[in-house]
Amino acid sequence: MMKKKILIVEDESIVALEIQNRLEQMGYHVIDTISEGEQAIKKALETKPDLVLMDIHLLGEMDGITTAEQIRKKLKIPVIFLTAYADKETLKRARITQP
Repeated sequence: MMKKKILIVEDESIVALEIQNRLEQMGYHVIDTISEGEQAIKKALETKPDLVLMDIHLLGEMDGITTAEQIRKKLKIPVIFLTAYADKETLKRARITQP
């Protein structure tokens, strides 16, 4: 059985590394850890992961919600948001992407 491929999009490198280590210990293949939305879209198109774990606040011009929208439009793959932000406006925007 092939390992499921996961792309991690997280701007805090320590958090990204911890998530990567845990996933690999559970037998998943982490394609890469990316900190910017534009790079995440490019990497997702190149590698076609089975799942994307997405932080909402990222480095660069594009936030995680916009990045998730673009990835889901182009690839139709699931995106799970990981975030410490739970304000109503952020949650409302995130729900639109149907994570």
